[in-house]
Amino acid sequence: MSYLGVGVSPGNVPVYHNSNLKVIDRRVRIAELVLRCVICALGVAAAVLVVTDTQVQEIFTIRKKAKYTDMKALVFVVIVNGIVAAYSLVQALRCCVSMVRGSVLFSKPLAWLIFSGDQVMAYVTVAAAGAAAQSSVFAKLGQPELQWMKVCNMYGKFCNQVGEGIASTLFVSLGTVVLSGISAFNLFRLYGGNKSKISAKW
Repeated sequence: MSYLGVGVSPGNVPVYHNSNLKVIDRRVRIAELVLRCVICALGVAAAVLVVTDTQVQEIFTIRKKAKYTDMKALVFVVIVNGIVAAYSLVQALRCCVSMVRGSVLFSKPLAWLIFSGDQVMAYVTVAAAGAAAQSSVFAKLGQPELQWMKVCNMYGKFCNQVGEGIASTLFVSLGTVVLSGISAFNLFRLYGGNKSKISAKW
């Protein structure tokens, strides 16, 4: 006996049909693919915005050029966004291959590897966004107690473009957090009671 795609075993334990699992798996993979592509694009955009940002100001006949290497937090942002963009591109290609082949992720070692990678990316992007945001606050507001001047008063264009890069990094960090949740779902469902119903291999 079945109702809405759910069969009932002799022991009255619900058993979900393979077709339902494949539909759910396909939707999850499409969401994962879109999210990884967005993260890759935003990561590249954030890195480019920060790296190409420069501004020259003349202070008491001394020309001073502001660039991202003057702040270690921005260097960290560039490195992290580059790594995350490359990682997301590789994972997006994996998703494409999986969708073309019509296969289902059924390899626990691979699922653990993806889960671990997504967790690391989430942690480092959140750390980079937090460090850059803190540095930008100091640059914008200064720190009178320590006699730190408001750098953005002199380098307005530089600060505005860096702000755009930091905003992109923030969205990247949010995306990686969501992805870590998706990869956790893909991993731990392999340990559920429905895993024996999936006959496709990765």
